[in-house]
Amino acid sequence: MGEVRILRADDVRAALPMAACIDAVEAAFVAYSAGRAELPGVIHLDVPEADGEIHVKAGHIHGAPAYAVKVASGFYGSDPAAIDGLVVTFDARTGAPVALLLDGGLLTDMRTGAAGGVAARWLAPARADVVAVLGTGIQSRRQVEALRCVRDVGQIRVWGRDAARSDSTANDVGGTSAATPREAVEGADVILTCTASSEPLVRADWVKPGAHVTAVGSDGPGKQELDPALLRRADILAADALDQCLRLGELQHAPELRDRVVEIGAIAAGEARGRTDEGQLTICDLTGVGVQDVAAANAVLAAASPEAGDRIEL
Repeated sequence: MGEVRILRADDVRAALPMAACIDAVEAAFVAYSAGRAELPGVIHLDVPEADGEIHVKAGHIHGAPAYAVKVASGFYGSDPAAIDGLVVTFDARTGAPVALLLDGGLLTDMRTGAAGGVAARWLAPARADVVAVLGTGIQSRRQVEALRCVRDVGQIRVWGRDAARSDSTANDVGGTSAATPREAVEGADVILTCTASSEPLVRADWVKPGAHVTAVGSDGPGKQELDPALLRRADILAADALDQCLRLGELQHAPELRDRVVEIGAIAAGEARGRTDEGQLTICDLTGVGVQDVAAANAVLAAASPEAGDRIEL
């Protein structure tokens, strides 16, 4: 069958800096919203006895050298949680396997952070003097990393349910801990929500006019981070994939807003308006789309050093 390349987390990290990942993910969103991508439904698998959650996503961007299938898992019954994953890429001309990215979930972390970077590029105010981060997992760090690629960032306020983890996250991102979600959110220019909450954490009356909210945590039925009244307040309400967000994202709790939602890919393509006024309240609902994995994987394959990784014959 030929040679298959094996790339590990260090190889992926070296080949895919966040700024490059943001550009790749933005192009993927544009292709998706324009109908130039193939994207089957997401497979969700639960392992309840270990509090495990597995997502299987696949996709192809028309014209890309490779298509990809990704398996990402989170097992939350252990402390710390066990996060893992791999991406399998195939030649888009023949279907032959090209590479295994044994990245331990790094590609997912990067492309999820990068999606927030795309949202901030088009929707965040010009000044991010105060940033609120809700959540203390890896996405709290990746979302800040991506935001710094597209905006100058000032004060960062971090809230999490566990005070010690809040302090650790705040230290990692160069911020300070907040005692409550309200303390983190009030007065913030950019609000990043990265939790597994099943009830609203951000109330509508805490968010100032002109702020931007990137909501990352709601990616399954029943999950929720934002007060639906906040969605109704938005001047611009964006989503990575409208139909998926209506099933899995914040929009599952406000489906009546469907006709007001624009996809971030359409905004990036110039087909819909992004922020045009510093007084606009903007929200982007991100649930994760398979084309992000395809774009990020293709970027890794293109940029990886020829010496990186291993090769096996099939």
